[in-house]
Amino acid sequence: MKNVLVIGASGGIGSAFVAELGRRGAAVTGMSRSADGLDMADAASIERVLGALPGDYDGVIVATGKLDGAGNAPEKSLKALEAEAMLDQFQINCVGPAMVLKLLPSLLTRDEPSWVGVLSARVGSIGDNGLGGWYSYRTAKAALNQMVHGAAIEIARTHPQAILAALHPGTVATQFTSGFTGRDKLEPAQSAARLIDVLSGLGPQDSGTFRDWKGEVVPW
Repeated sequence: MKNVLVIGASGGIGSAFVAELGRRGAAVTGMSRSADGLDMADAASIERVLGALPGDYDGVIVATGKLDGAGNAPEKSLKALEAEAMLDQFQINCVGPAMVLKLLPSLLTRDEPSWVGVLSARVGSIGDNGLGGWYSYRTAKAALNQMVHGAAIEIARTHPQAILAALHPGTVATQFTSGFTGRDKLEPAQSAARLIDVLSGLGPQDSGTFRDWKGEVVPW
């Protein structure tokens, strides 16, 4: 990759992507709400900020997301569901990234291979869900996976060398997961490096798939 756009560049894993891509010699454009006013809860902000970019990227990373909904922790039961929390989850974890995918035709190079990695989560897998709970987060990420899969089909018609993938980064040791213990956590640099390797190893036939940080296919 030569020219990569990282959305969510100020976050724990987003900043790790910026650093790792730089070490690999890529020219990196990092965008965030704090530095650039890119608000994933505001479609107009996304279009304004990303629409002003020159495009011609051969790599795009969407490294945004949130675990709580409207300040509420992930639900442990149905009785904890609140409409406001669900809508907040969908806005940040699905609608915001979808608005980025909408702009891919103008952001991606047409004449060279390119890849797009969108951070999802294994808990967004319906087939892998054996525990229940976390309803809003799981459902928003499942919706995001559908967006990535559908976008891959459409983008292939105009950008046949483009590869889109939903990515499970592992449980990464960032502020995002600081309240959860009992899991083997990856360092952000480790997760970012592995995910770049995964994306670099995919071909057009793999576009629209859901992969984890080891490169393994995650069930829908």
